[in-house]
Amino acid sequence: MNKRWNKLCVSALACMALVVPLTACEGQLPTPAADTSTKVAPDLTEAQEKKIRLKILKTIDEADQAKNPDGYAAVMGGPQLDIRISQTTINQRGGGMSKYATIPKDIAQTVIPMDDGWPRSVFTITTTTEDQQSKRLLVFDQESAQQNYKLMAMARLFEGAKLPKFEIPTIGSQMGTAKDEKLVAAPADALAQYADVLQNGSKSQYASKFADDLLRQELANTTAKVQEGMQRNNGTQEQKFTAVPEQMWVMRAADGAGDLVVGRINGEWTRKAGDGRESQPASDDEKALFNSDKYTSTMKVTYVNVVALYIPLASSGEQITAVGADRQPVKVEAL
Repeated sequence: MNKRWNKLCVSALACMALVVPLTACEGQLPTPAADTSTKVAPDLTEAQEKKIRLKILKTIDEADQAKNPDGYAAVMGGPQLDIRISQTTINQRGGGMSKYATIPKDIAQTVIPMDDGWPRSVFTITTTTEDQQSKRLLVFDQESAQQNYKLMAMARLFEGAKLPKFEIPTIGSQMGTAKDEKLVAAPADALAQYADVLQNGSKSQYASKFADDLLRQELANTTAKVQEGMQRNNGTQEQKFTAVPEQMWVMRAADGAGDLVVGRINGEWTRKAGDGRESQPASDDEKALFNSDKYTSTMKVTYVNVVALYIPLASSGEQITAVGADRQPVKVEAL
């Protein structure tokens, strides 16, 4: 009886806190810059963006309804494909489809690239969901002229987040690179540094570069609650975060005011039960993904995190700010 009670206590403390809600009202949208440019219009029009986006969302909806994880690869890639497959696998196994998977079809703004080469990315901000979840920042990417656009990443905007201004769609914004200069940090460096901040919190050597944000707050709260339960049973936990710069998309703000970066950070959460106890899934999502009753003392959960970072100019004196995120367990293992 005591053994079972101890296992349940540890699991209950983490339950409902593993997938960060991030559902507060959306932040302030960027205002398009004034039309003062004489540049040639972008190759992609607003009408084409809408047609591409709605076709992609229709295919996603059909795969959702069929509960078919194989139905996404044609229109999704990157972290969003891994997240959606996980959400649908959970749905298949009776856990229901996450409300955070909702993608509104109406939009508030689209940021179209002026670049005429490939790969080519489009950043689109949706309206709020019907149940008043925050706006979604969508990243569509076309790898080459011979390939179709795919939805690569989605971040839910944080409450109060302020995004930079971008050029109006008929002018187009300039895509950035992983090594953009004159910023608080180059995009690839900022993504890696933010991963370090997620892992080490205020002890990170990069903590002073980043403003506080909802993802960090929720992770800190979850870790603290789980730690209380682990200590009572002489257990331990460890979280590791690793940036994936190959899955990162960058758009430069109007007038060179900085970069908006959307990128992937992988996470591993290892929990070890003490005193000879078993480590079990700590949420319904983890339980559905594990799909077994063969437990050991150690459980490792792999997460996919998508973060949207605004990186200002180094001369601005401002910090890097996370303006949105998404977080989803994708794999659960007994070690």
